[in-house]
Amino acid sequence: MTDQVRRDAASAVADQSTDSDPPPREDAAPTRGPAPGRTPAPPRTPFRPGAPVAPDPSAATPAPPEAPARARGRSLAVYLSSATLVRSANGGAAVALVSLTLGTTHRGAALGGILAALLTAPNVAGPWMARWLESVRDPRRLLSCGFVVYGLALSGGALLLGRAPIGVVAVLVTFGGLCDPLMTGGLSSRLALIVGGDQRAQRRAEGWDSATYGVSTIIGPAVVAALAAVTGPLAAVLTLGAAAVLAGLLLLLLPADQAVSAAGGASMAVRDTVKVVLGVGPLRRITTATMITSLGTGGIMVVAVVFGRQLGHSVGAGAALGAAFGAGTLCGALLTGAFPLTGEPERLAIRLIAVNAVAVGVCAAAPNYVVALVTFALAGAGNAVLFTSTLAVRSIYSPPAARAHVFIIMAGFKVAAASAGTAVTGSLVGLGARPVLLMDCALVAVAATVAVTDRRLTRHRRQTAPAPGSAAAETRT
Repeated sequence: MTDQVRRDAASAVADQSTDSDPPPREDAAPTRGPAPGRTPAPPRTPFRPGAPVAPDPSAATPAPPEAPARARGRSLAVYLSSATLVRSANGGAAVALVSLTLGTTHRGAALGGILAALLTAPNVAGPWMARWLESVRDPRRLLSCGFVVYGLALSGGALLLGRAPIGVVAVLVTFGGLCDPLMTGGLSSRLALIVGGDQRAQRRAEGWDSATYGVSTIIGPAVVAALAAVTGPLAAVLTLGAAAVLAGLLLLLLPADQAVSAAGGASMAVRDTVKVVLGVGPLRRITTATMITSLGTGGIMVVAVVFGRQLGHSVGAGAALGAAFGAGTLCGALLTGAFPLTGEPERLAIRLIAVNAVAVGVCAAAPNYVVALVTFALAGAGNAVLFTSTLAVRSIYSPPAARAHVFIIMAGFKVAAASAGTAVTGSLVGLGARPVLLMDCALVAVAATVAVTDRRLTRHRRQTAPAPGSAAAETRT
């Protein structure tokens, strides 16, 4: 990390000190100096329950003892293979379940939608899953078990559909959904520990990690469509389950010391972790801004289908417009893997949110179908680069004892906001695709404005706060 980036990160972390650190008291007992001939011990900052924890920017990403570059490369290849497999299984599961129920029960579409929802609803348990992940001695084993359980639960639910009560199938699918937070934020929280402390290597790896999400949204549904057409939807569901199981077994190939953080198994309470996310300036601002952004862009695929049909006069044209957005997302993620992001991550993320607002506005202004294909692809690429920058923010500013917590909580908030955005978009799309896209553009612009305003207000409070021990500080005390 360059000196400028370190200064920016230190400035951002200092946001908390004004609000959470009380000024020293005049009547405090004087401190004794070290005995002659002894080296003074470094100052220790006690943890106050409930108080935000400010990570040291230079040590915010704990790294295990550096392994040879070749070994780190092999570990990264194992990680990316496992992530692609399990996220592809997750990405195609909803489509596979709906396809399976359509041919199994009388109310197939409704039941498929309920089962798909049960796969994502358990994300509310993410903070507790994160605490479990931080506290175990070997997080690899928990992640591996989670992937295997997901695959077995998905396959078991499919095999029992039509042969057992619907309640049994629902319980199995819900149980598998509990592992969803481990496949997203939980797995990503281990990435920096695998690639080591080099900042450029971490940014590059985060780009490849982002690409696994883009690949999974394409591969998962494509595998389901192909297998459902050839062998039937049951084979498609079982294939996805097998992919998740294989991902779990692959994860065990990672060296144990590359999956355990410097926190050494320590873990924060969920309440304290939420206070960290809200108390550490960059985490709070990026969490808020990405939630607002996801609320605006969460339903962009719905708008794409409607807009493409309006411009191209066919259902296929709408699907192709959505595919263009997905292809742009994948290309953007691959680009950040090949050319790692540089600069202070929070500032970069805020700028990219503003870029996304412009991109959505340009989509709304597309005069014809060909231009719309290009603009939606560019919007997808910008969305992928933004996601990669938010991974960097989580990585740099997460305290060691709350690393998985921060990743999973921020991912959960984003998923919830995107789901709400999809629902809102579905209810408003009757007004027309262009007006909805303009509303989305305005909402994303609000997200960037909120982040910039928070950053400036925090800096102003820090600059105008009285120095500890001054007369003004004593008056406030």
